[in-house]
Amino acid sequence: MTKIKKTEHIVVFITVADEEEARLISRVLLKQRKVACSNIIPAINSLFWWQEKIDSAHESLLVIKTKAALLDEVTQLVKEIHSYDVPEIIALPIIGGNQDYLEWIDSETD
Repeated sequence: MTKIKKTEHIVVFITVADEEEARLISRVLLKQRKVACSNIIPAINSLFWWQEKIDSAHESLLVIKTKAALLDEVTQLVKEIHSYDVPEIIALPIIGGNQDYLEWIDSETD
């Protein structure tokens, strides 16, 4: 049986109104050393429930890599500057990968 260790690194998905907001949030998180990397996917189409009806939006998506221990700080910073009332900020565990890359995440974040 494979032993699953506690997750030390995460990938966080954040949807934003547009590429400009994506760059702003990315730069804040990077300058404060809360994330090691932020990828911006500039154009996605989202469908979702909002205020009792199905809605849609053209958005951008941030895919950020950081330490699990920094998730609360990342969430708080994003909520302070995000334009949405209820921003999507969801984290998934990184269960493995290139050890050199995971160590790089550690070295680039506080």
